[in-house]
Amino acid sequence: MPAQAAVAAPPVSDRRLWRRALQRSILVPLVVLLPLVALAPTADHRFNLYWHGGLFRDHPLRIVGHTLASVPGYLTLGNFRPLGRMVEKALDLAAYTLGDLFSVPVTVTFRLVSFAAAIVLTIVAVLLAESVVAPGRLFAGAPSTLAATVPFAAGGGFVAAGSASPAVLFGGLYLLSAALVLGVAAAICRVERRIGWCRAGLLVLGGAALASFNEIAYLALPLATVAVVVRRRMILRRSAAAVRALAFLWLGFLPVFVAVRLVIRGYCAAGECYRGSDLAIGAGAVEAVPVRVVAWLPPLMWRAATQGGPRTWPVGAVTVLALLVLGWLAWRAAGDLPRLRPVGRRQAYGLAAVALAAVALAATLGSLNADVQALVARHRWGQGWRDTAVTAAAGAVLLTAILHGVLRRRLVAVLVLATLVATVSTAANKSYRDQSATRAPARLADRIAQEMADFDRTPAGDARRCALRTEFRARYADSAFSLERFDQSLDVAAKQQAAMPFCGLAKP
Repeated sequence: MPAQAAVAAPPVSDRRLWRRALQRSILVPLVVLLPLVALAPTADHRFNLYWHGGLFRDHPLRIVGHTLASVPGYLTLGNFRPLGRMVEKALDLAAYTLGDLFSVPVTVTFRLVSFAAAIVLTIVAVLLAESVVAPGRLFAGAPSTLAATVPFAAGGGFVAAGSASPAVLFGGLYLLSAALVLGVAAAICRVERRIGWCRAGLLVLGGAALASFNEIAYLALPLATVAVVVRRRMILRRSAAAVRALAFLWLGFLPVFVAVRLVIRGYCAAGECYRGSDLAIGAGAVEAVPVRVVAWLPPLMWRAATQGGPRTWPVGAVTVLALLVLGWLAWRAAGDLPRLRPVGRRQAYGLAAVALAAVALAATLGSLNADVQALVARHRWGQGWRDTAVTAAAGAVLLTAILHGVLRRRLVAVLVLATLVATVSTAANKSYRDQSATRAPARLADRIAQEMADFDRTPAGDARRCALRTEFRARYADSAFSLERFDQSLDVAAKQQAAMPFCGLAKP
């Protein structure tokens, strides 16, 4: 007899079961990422938080004009991300505003914003799983058993696997980009109404918007196409409306995508484009694909997160507390299993095919980048990059779907395994944070953030800030770009916050 039917459970409303699935999707990623809450920003975020916050704190709508004005310049560098940059600036503004509102260092609110993006991605991963396997209306009945297991598997993928990992760098932007990719596939799978002219026009505009977001968003329509085909062949044959909706999205996407790529090709022919968005097609890309296909596996990311740290991870209070909280959530999820809708093997393997397509698409996209190819050449196989935002979430769905097909009557074992993985990911994040906190650049960034949070307008406060500026200039004396960005961004934020420059003393 199936384990789900072995225990007589009191009646629980479908709405409450959905609410519990939402609670798991919120709490699991939050627990896993919480050790990173005070992780200092790196790279461009050392400046962008103050730059975007100071520019747009009093005029948020200026984000649109400011971004559109920068499009020609970015095109010459090889990328076209106007909508993505608007989202990035809005997230930085949200972090800056929350820090200003509660007098908290922006380095903390910046992480909280990225945690919120991780929660959104987890929720969307659950909805993708439900959208693919549910034969009827999505919220008409109880969720499937996937709603009990996917949040734990997805949470275990949020690992600070190096400085370029989405858990560390541009987390809010790329985790939301991954949510967009999975969300489009989930939404298209649920299209059942006839597509009128008005909806068709909106879908065409939506396709054009996907082509204007960023490179990660390019994956949305190929994945949605796979999802519709799989669902039509393996789960539900009534998908004509979904096929038409998908066609209209492609109709809006392709003209913008092709035109932009042709323009970028002209600018980048001499090989002078920004490496982060330039395409490096060759033997290196071929070698990188199989590595990136598995780079999201938590054990590989744990190794990347703890490199340079102690050989034995300390099992401290944070890890024990995480195990207690996650274990309690898993216990409640196990109690819900008898009330949740079972998933058949055909449905589970159909979902696995969709998730595998997402992993393959994102891994291929990542492999076309020269920086990723360099990581592979150095055998840093679990290192995170932008593609990890998609591959980790889709990989969690992939493993969960396969285990549902293999262990249909032992889903409690799946919950236990996913809970242990999420707990170890929490410990790996704690290890990464502890290592980072010992580095001088991180300590300097934290002190600057604290001075901005407790902005002291007195001469003593000005002297402290000028001392920080002098220390920064000494540390980054060989980087004219960093020196310029420091003065530019901190002055903008200080003038917005206190109507005075960050350092009012004579600047060398």
